[in-house]
Amino acid sequence: MSVQSAPEGVEVRGEIRDGFESILTLDALDLLADLHRRFNARRLGLLQARHRRQAYLDGGGMLDFLPETAGIRKDTSWKVAPPAPGLADRRAEITGPTDAKMTINALNSGAKVWLADFEDANTPLWENMVSGQLNLRAALDRTIDFTVEGGKSYALKPATELSTIVVRPRGWHLPEKHVLVDGEEVSGSLFDFTMYLVHCGQRQIDAGKGPYFYLPKMESHLEARLWNEVFVHAQGALGIPQGTIRATVLIETFPAAFEMEEILYELREHSSGCNAGRWDYLFSVIKCFGRRGKDFVLPDRNSVTMTAPFMRAYTELLVSTCHRRGAHAIGGMAAFIPSRKDEEVNANATKKVTEDKTREAGDGFDGSWVAHPDMVGLCTEVFTKVLGERPNQLDKVRDDVHVTAEQLLDIKSTPGEATEAGLRNAVSVGIQYLSAWLRGQGAVAIFNLMEDAATAEISRTQVWQWLHNDVQLSDGQTVTPGLVEKVVDEELAKIKNTVGEQAYADGGYEQGRSLFTEVALGADLSEFLTLPAYARMP
Repeated sequence: MSVQSAPEGVEVRGEIRDGFESILTLDALDLLADLHRRFNARRLGLLQARHRRQAYLDGGGMLDFLPETAGIRKDTSWKVAPPAPGLADRRAEITGPTDAKMTINALNSGAKVWLADFEDANTPLWENMVSGQLNLRAALDRTIDFTVEGGKSYALKPATELSTIVVRPRGWHLPEKHVLVDGEEVSGSLFDFTMYLVHCGQRQIDAGKGPYFYLPKMESHLEARLWNEVFVHAQGALGIPQGTIRATVLIETFPAAFEMEEILYELREHSSGCNAGRWDYLFSVIKCFGRRGKDFVLPDRNSVTMTAPFMRAYTELLVSTCHRRGAHAIGGMAAFIPSRKDEEVNANATKKVTEDKTREAGDGFDGSWVAHPDMVGLCTEVFTKVLGERPNQLDKVRDDVHVTAEQLLDIKSTPGEATEAGLRNAVSVGIQYLSAWLRGQGAVAIFNLMEDAATAEISRTQVWQWLHNDVQLSDGQTVTPGLVEKVVDEELAKIKNTVGEQAYADGGYEQGRSLFTEVALGADLSEFLTLPAYARMP
């Protein structure tokens, strides 16, 4: 799109491929520019507040429930809005990127909700961001189709059988460098939100549902307040009734766990609940307290289960908080994926997912996430055993739950060890994922798990934390830069041997190595690896 066809002050730097002009329209860019001018300074100020909090934690401070908002927590009179059309029953939700094949498979999966992801299961490649919007609109218009090499075609089932779309935009911290307003890069959050709202909002309303969102990576109720003000202004600008937009918040940062109630309060007219974003939560724990010594060192990532005391406190508090306010509580991702070729892998995935979802349903969650269409039926079955014909269990208030700040912060009671196998897994998964990410793929099957950006974040922060706390592995080795570099070389050699020389070269594994070692071995613990990774993208 040329500058001449964009609104005044708006510059689109991304390549305009076939159909992109129907997304990057004057009305969509007008609203985006309006939102940027009104709210971007606030967004940047809130990001600075994150840095101040981190400096406070690095200096010995602790997280706690906010004394200044105690009145909100004590006030029993307020509730969030009642469930919106298409969001009353959420017993099984599937997540995935917005490419054409996944769009069709997710909507056809039988899940009640599809989290259409522009964030962690995607990458911010310009083509992904715009073509994903085209795919969502085409799905609502029922014009989407997809044919793979070999002739197999994919098409949508009848509308009554499709999942409800809930879009996850990028977090507040990520820019969209291909669109500038008054010379400034716009927020990736506002870009994703605006393009979907303008092109699909009314389509969803006409279909009897609405424009629904999952909000990631928030760290405070003030960030939720900003989203709420964006919703109010955008609905007014487009003539959409207030409260039509609904948002589910991912409680996936350590600071947000202490502000769940306030976050619901800020969004109450637009709220549809909270989700236990477990993988990013682990990353956030390390990010917040990675510099604070061995009391905050986590064992191998795969040994930290949801029954660990600090994780148990977090999920119990989430269900109790949400249900007390009439909001859905949605369980975390089951990353295990089945195999149609290996019965042992399939049996293990089924066992793990069944155990995970059974615990969540028993705790009072109203539904949960899976990463693969073949797991939707299992999740549905487990929750239906508890729910029956009821759409949810909002009436399970969990008055028995009383979680303290000390319980949320009790990292040192986490069972498990730091092992060489865990170090190797972190290195291999981190490099394999980042190699795929830089190629534009955000959801990657590695070692029978569906991994997204949170995986790479845990992997690189865990290595950094072990390194900077002189952690001794279970076999007596101390984690040093030399040991990490040796493991990197050996794990990459295994990958090359498995995939072959040409696939290794084409796969960008050396680029993945460079980025991983930069963020895992650097002197400072970088805030998000997706920021330096995005800088490497065209």
